[in-house]
Amino acid sequence: MDYEVIKIRTAVTKNELDSGLSFMEGGQDIPFSIDRLYCVYESEGNKQCGFDAREHGQYILFCPYGEITVLVDDGQQREAIMLNDPSTGLILGSNMWREITWRQKNSVLCIAAHGHYDKEYLCSDYSAYMDFVNKEGWLSKGK
Repeated sequence: MDYEVIKIRTAVTKNELDSGLSFMEGGQDIPFSIDRLYCVYESEGNKQCGFDAREHGQYILFCPYGEITVLVDDGQQREAIMLNDPSTGLILGSNMWREITWRQKNSVLCIAAHGHYDKEYLCSDYSAYMDFVNKEGWLSKGK
């Protein structure tokens, strides 16, 4: 599967309970430049989002506050990744289906993306995603 869990550089004060700073730089800490940054938070009663895949672009997801599970799926395997530490990031490549579940109220998910938003390259129907993977080949293009 085209994903990697990384450690985000983090600095803390002498008393780790006071504060900390987690940071990353495109091209150094993550293998792409950042074109877009957005944050997703739980709306009233909605504990899940995502349920989509994007044909182009790379992403890093991180949770600066709270606890979120990201289910990643490449059409052959599924794996749940827990994001609950601001010093942990999840890099996703293109063509990865993702489902996001809030495990703690008021959690925040930040996403830095390479590539601009284009609805044409967004798939939000899992059956259609599996058709692309198995027949037309988002994943089979390079095979």
